[in-house]
Amino acid sequence: MTLNPRGDRRRRRIGLLGGSFNPAHDGHRHVAEQVRRALRLDEVWLMVSPGNPLKPRRGMAPFAARLASARAIADGWRIRATGIEAALGTRYSIHTLAALRQRFPRARFVLVIGADNLCQLPRWKSWAAIAATTPIAVLPRPGWTRQALAGKAAHRLARHRRRPAALLCGGGSVHAPWCFVPAAEHAASATAIRAAMQAA
Repeated sequence: MTLNPRGDRRRRRIGLLGGSFNPAHDGHRHVAEQVRRALRLDEVWLMVSPGNPLKPRRGMAPFAARLASARAIADGWRIRATGIEAALGTRYSIHTLAALRQRFPRARFVLVIGADNLCQLPRWKSWAAIAATTPIAVLPRPGWTRQALAGKAAHRLARHRRRPAALLCGGGSVHAPWCFVPAAEHAASATAIRAAMQAA
């Protein structure tokens, strides 16, 4: 099922797992399934970025190929691959989230990131505003988890940390909560996959 970039008014709990997906792999599917179960989400969207501002263009596959790889690991129902950022014309998460809230006003969105992105979060445009307005679920990544939980973002947001089961409970808080989802790590890496393809 293709997402309508013009939106709808259905009530849903939606995880947003953004990335380059260069290419998408079993690790992405693993993260999506783990966070969907832990937070009892209705859907997880694999949001394929038209161009990550923090990543070099060199070595980046065409957008259509990356979107196709994400669709290959999605089920089209609970886990859905989408190029909605390209349709919205957004590159930065702060702008994407604002556009999604406008078009899907009754949805509750959760930003899903790996521990590596929790480390990099302070480099994101308007990262404090993102954390203040959008619940965030952090998943472990091999070699990154301990560093991420001791890093700048985790330290700044420490008082807003909640258990996964409580992330979407209640309302009216001045600042959005975040959580760490204790899940098995998955060793798949897009970098390793690209290297293996080049060596073949």
